[in-house]
Amino acid sequence: MEVVIKIEVKDNNVEQALRILKRKLQKDGFFKIIKLKNTYEKPSEKKKRIKQENMKRAKKIQKLRNRM
Repeated sequence: MEVVIKIEVKDNNVEQALRILKRKLQKDGFFKIIKLKNTYEKPSEKKKRIKQENMKRAKKIQKLRNRM
């Protein structure tokens, strides 16, 4: 699977384009994945992190369901 992120540079403003790119990468979770890949994570810490992520996701879904 290949994901392409396209950023247009307007008026030769590269700094603004970099900020937009960083914001999109942050939103997609790119930096989080890179951090996890570069460091060793103990299996117990990995289970704990995954459990917390699942709980957070479930709360978010429940919150969205309650709004409707």
